[in-house]
Amino acid sequence: MANIKITVDTPLEQVEELLKGTLVDNLGIRITEFDQGRVVATMPVDHRTIQPAQILHGGATIALAETVSGFGSMLLIDGDNETSRGIQLSTSHISSATSGFVTGIATIVHKGRTTHIWDVNVYQEKRLISVIRVTNMIIKDNNGSVSK
Repeated sequence: MANIKITVDTPLEQVEELLKGTLVDNLGIRITEFDQGRVVATMPVDHRTIQPAQILHGGATIALAETVSGFGSMLLIDGDNETSRGIQLSTSHISSATSGFVTGIATIVHKGRTTHIWDVNVYQEKRLISVIRVTNMIIKDNNGSVSK
């Protein structure tokens, strides 16, 4: 999603097209709602996202959190002259899931010039599964191309 301009008016179908062939697509993550400062996505709890103990893998949960927070930062930056990169996560897994879907809800906590901080809560229905804080670094382009 780097160097791609996404706005709150971008149709969900276009977002899905951008995500094809990525980890997000392979894990079955689907962005369902987004606005400036808030992003919601779902992820299946299935053979792609479980660990050998047949419960949701913490790494898949973290991938969901990075997806919604990264997408959220994309909505807040100038996509022509800036990009964002996840630089830090703090995760607490509270409960487990064995089937169905989980939903990740990212909410902006801090929108600075060089960092964005997001709180991501992952739920299965109303049950809290994980709480993740994500820090994204905002990289400004000074020469006409954003570094990758």
